[in-house]
Amino acid sequence: MHIILIGTLASLIAGSVTVLGASSVFFMRKVSEKFLDISIGFAAGVMLSATFFGLIQPAIKIGGVWKTAVGILLGTLFLILVEKMVPHIHRITGTEMPSVRLSKVWLLILAITIHNFPEGLSVGVGFAEHNIAAGIILAVGIAIQNAVEGLAVALSFFKTENKATKAFLIASFTCVVEPIGGFLGISVVTIGKFLTPYGIAFAAGAMLFVTTENLIPEIHSRGNAREATIGLIFGFVVMMILENVFV
Repeated sequence: MHIILIGTLASLIAGSVTVLGASSVFFMRKVSEKFLDISIGFAAGVMLSATFFGLIQPAIKIGGVWKTAVGILLGTLFLILVEKMVPHIHRITGTEMPSVRLSKVWLLILAITIHNFPEGLSVGVGFAEHNIAAGIILAVGIAIQNAVEGLAVALSFFKTENKATKAFLIASFTCVVEPIGGFLGISVVTIGKFLTPYGIAFAAGAMLFVTTENLIPEIHSRGNAREATIGLIFGFVVMMILENVFV
């Protein structure tokens, strides 16, 4: 059972890096949109690379391509259903899904929290089969993404509220769901060994959905698509090196 503790702790640490990124709002309040898009693009590249090399490849190795395919589709379906049921607002379009009487701040918090859950889940299942090195590398990748997301979310709130402390606290709060995802992920693949390939691929599907549904559209929404794409490719390569050199 110690591996469950390790996986949960790793997801907690990776999630906590969001606080570090959010703290940047106290001294980086005038970051250009181009810099932000490049940074988010880098984070998206890290997530895509972590999904392929840290989750999909191990799932195929453990359970084969068909179980992996099923897991990816289930993870995608899970996020679609969650988005349909949980009130939230998209940061780019401003569309409420579903519509309820909540403040815009809470709708944004719920949206970011929904999308942070797969990250914690991914870190947790990364420790499947007691592969400590693979889990740590995956946690490092998610931590990098969380640092960028913490900054982006805090700056987004600061622009609308003009209160740095409030923006910092809101951005930091969104990471609380990650250790929950980490605990559930590592618990499922540890207690139900036959579920391991499905669980890893499930996390991969959820990560793919979050990246392609939210991060990639965001970096193409402000006229910096070329620079953001270069950032994405660079992030992908950096994470690919980490996954294949140190594991």
